[in-house]
Amino acid sequence: MQSFLKFLANVSLLLGLAGFFGSANAEIAPDALVKQTADEVLTIVKNDKDIQAGNQQQLYAVVEAKILPNFDFDRVCRMVLGKNWRSATPEQQASFQKEFRTLLLRTYSTALGKYKDQTIEYKPLRSEPDAKNVSVKTQILQSGGQPVAVDYSLVKGDSGWKVYDIVIENVSLVTNYRGQFSTEIRQNGLDSLNKKLADKNKAAAGKA
Repeated sequence: MQSFLKFLANVSLLLGLAGFFGSANAEIAPDALVKQTADEVLTIVKNDKDIQAGNQQQLYAVVEAKILPNFDFDRVCRMVLGKNWRSATPEQQASFQKEFRTLLLRTYSTALGKYKDQTIEYKPLRSEPDAKNVSVKTQILQSGGQPVAVDYSLVKGDSGWKVYDIVIENVSLVTNYRGQFSTEIRQNGLDSLNKKLADKNKAAAGKA
C-alpha cells in the first residue's frame, strides 16, 4: 500500500483527483462537472491562508465537503473488496467502510497540500448521449515534468454523476487497492485488514 501511495504523491497524481469532486448534478455533463468543480476546489486551495500555512484540519474540511461525498462509496468498497465483500459480515463491511474512508481522506488531504500551481487539461468526452457510465480523461500539466494522464470513471445514478474509480497512468486505484487488500485478507483475514487500516489511521491522526 505504501509504495502505491508514494508513487501517487511523487508525481502529484492525486492533485487532479482532488480537483474533480464537487456537488453531483444530474443535469451537468460529466466532463463539464469535472472542469467546474476542479476550478472551485483548486481556487480554494490557492486562496485559503490556513491551507497555505499548512493547516491539515482545513485540508480535511475541504476533502470532506468537496471530495468524499461525491464518491459512489458503496460501489467503491464493493469493488475494492470483491468477493471478500460478499462473504463479510455487516459489521466487517461497516468497519472497512469507516477505515477505508478515513484512509482516502488522509490521502487526498496530503495531495491537496502538495498543490503548486499545476494545471489540468481536459480531453473531449467520447460517450453516447444516454450513457450511464463514462470515462473523463484529463492530464495534469507540471512545469518541468511530463504530463500525467488521469482518467475518471463515473456512473450516473438518481443523485447524478459520481466517481467509482480513478485510472492514473493506466493504474486503477480500485484494482491496486484490491490487489493489496486481498493479499492481507488471504493471509490473515478481513478483521486483520480492518485493524491494520485502523492502526494506520490512528497513527496518522496523532501526527496531524
